[in-house]
Amino acid sequence: MSRDRDQCVLVFAPIGRDGPASAELFRSSNLEAINCRGLPELITEMTAGVGAVFLAEEGLFGRDATPLAQWIERQPPWSDLPFVILTSHREQPAVVAWRRSIVEALHNVSLLERPVQPITLTSAVQSALRARRRQYEIRTLLEARERAAQQLEKLVVERTRALEEANKQLRVEMEERARVEETLRHAQKIEAIGQLTGGVAHDFNNLLMVISGGLDMLNRQTDPARRRRLMEGMVQAAQRGASLTRQLLAFSRRQKLRPEPVDVALQIGGMRELLDRSLRGDVHVEFDFPDSLWPVEVDPGELELVILNLAVNARDAMPNGGTIVVRGENLPNLNDGQIVGDYVRLSVVDTGVGMGPEILSRVFEPFFTTKDVGKGSGLGLPQVHGFATQSQGAVRIKSTVGKGTSIELYLPRSMNLPSQERHLIDLTRAPPKKASRGQILLVEDDDEVAALVSEMLAQLGYEVTRAACAAAALGALADGRSVDLVFSDIMMPGGMNGVELAREIKRRRSDLPVLLTSGYSEAAVHDAEMAGVQILRKPYHIDELAAALGAARRNFRRDAESKRSGTS
Repeated sequence: MSRDRDQCVLVFAPIGRDGPASAELFRSSNLEAINCRGLPELITEMTAGVGAVFLAEEGLFGRDATPLAQWIERQPPWSDLPFVILTSHREQPAVVAWRRSIVEALHNVSLLERPVQPITLTSAVQSALRARRRQYEIRTLLEARERAAQQLEKLVVERTRALEEANKQLRVEMEERARVEETLRHAQKIEAIGQLTGGVAHDFNNLLMVISGGLDMLNRQTDPARRRRLMEGMVQAAQRGASLTRQLLAFSRRQKLRPEPVDVALQIGGMRELLDRSLRGDVHVEFDFPDSLWPVEVDPGELELVILNLAVNARDAMPNGGTIVVRGENLPNLNDGQIVGDYVRLSVVDTGVGMGPEILSRVFEPFFTTKDVGKGSGLGLPQVHGFATQSQGAVRIKSTVGKGTSIELYLPRSMNLPSQERHLIDLTRAPPKKASRGQILLVEDDDEVAALVSEMLAQLGYEVTRAACAAAALGALADGRSVDLVFSDIMMPGGMNGVELAREIKRRRSDLPVLLTSGYSEAAVHDAEMAGVQILRKPYHIDELAAALGAARRNFRRDAESKRSGTS
C-alpha cells in the first residue's frame, strides 16, 4: 500500500452533484480526495489505499453491498476503516432497517444528516483521517514488533544452535577429561608402585642381605666376638624390617596402636643418645619441654619412631649442619575445625633448606620422596600422618625455602597419670672389622649392610676401606690409597650412582677393576652392561661374593691383556 494514500478520502456519491462537489470541498481543505463513480471502483481504490470513505446513503440503498462488506471483514487486525455517511430525513421503516444493517456491516461509521454545513463535513472527515492515522501508526508498531520477534526468533535459533554445539563440545571435553583423569590415576598408581618397588624393595633386600649373609657367616665364624656382632647385625636388620612394616601399616592406618598415657618430656628426652647416634656430628638436638607439659594418649613406641623419622628428615635437610629443636606446648580448648579439645603440640623444627609449595603439597603422599634412590621409601611423613590420625590428632607442616621446616604434631591430652617406663628403640650398630689381606674399597651407604659385607670381605681375606657415597670413594682413590678392587652399591646418595662411579674410576684409574651390587638393579643393568661392569645381586652369600670378586678380577685381567695384545 502506498504511504501517499494513507490520508486519501474516497468519495462515493454517484447521484447528482454530491460526489464532485464533496471531492472539491475536501481538496479545498488540503485533503487528497478521489471521486468514485461506482461501487467496484470504490472497492478497487480502497484496496489501493485509503484514509477514510465519504458515502451518500442513496448511493448504496437498493444495491448489493456484499463486496464492500467482504472487504471490511478481510481487514487486518490493526485496521478499522472509518466511514462518514451522509443521510437524509427519510424515516420509513424499510429505510431505517437498511440504514441499521449498513452501519453494522461497515463497523466504524459516523452519520451526518442533511443539510450539513461544509465545515461540519470537513471536520468529520478530518477526524476520521486522524483516527485512521493512529491505525497506521499501530500498523507500523506491529510491523516493527513482528520484525523484532522474527529477529529474536532467529537469534534464539542461532543461540540454541550455538548452545547445542557448545554442549556437544562440552560433552566431548568432559569425556576427554574423564579419560585423561583415568589415565592420570593409572599413571599415578604405576608411579606409586614403581616408587614402592624401588625404595621398599631396595630396603628389604638390604635387610635380607644382612640376615641371609649373617646366617651364612655364622657357620664359618668361630670367634665369639664376631659371631656376636653378626647376631647383633641380624637383629638390627629384623628391627629395621619391622619398622618399615610399621610405616607401611601406619600409612594405611591398619597398624594396631596401643595408646597409653605418656610423659612426652620423659619419653622423648630419653632419646637423646639414640638421636645423637642417628644424626651427624654437625647436627645438634635441643629439647624445649615446659615442666607443666600435659601427658598425651599415644602409643609410646610409635611416638619415638615418629620423632626419629622427623629428626632424620631434618638432618637430611641440613647438609651443612644445624640445630633441631623438639618442642612441646599445651593448647587448651583448641578448636580448629578438625580437632577440638585439649591438645599438646609437639614440634620438630630444623634450620635446613626448607621446601617450596610444590613439594609441600605432596609430602604426605605415599612413596613420594625427595631423597636419592634407595635412601627412603617415601613413607616417613605418611607414617607420621597415619600415626597422628590414628591417635585422634593431626599433623601440620610449615616450611620456607632457605629458612627451614617445622612439623607440628597435635596429640590429645591424657587425663591419666603416665607410666615412668620408657620404650626404647635399639638400633646399635656393629662397626666393621678389617682383615689383613687384600685391599678393597667398599662403597655402601647403608651402615648395617656395610658392616656385614666388611665382615664377609674380612672372612675372605681382604682389607676393607669403606666409603658411604661415590664422592667419598673418589676422594679415597685421590688420596693415593692402595686399592685392588672397588665393590660398590648401585643406588647411592649424592647424585652419582654406582654405574656412573664405575665410569669415572675407569677414566681415572684404568688399572682398577669394579664390581657392582644392588637389590634393585634392573634400572641400571643396561647401563652396567654398556660400561662392561659385572653386577652381583642382593642378597648374596659369601660364596657368591667370593666368586663374583674372583670373576671381576679375572675378567679385568683378561680384558687388559687383550688390549695390550691388540696394541702390540
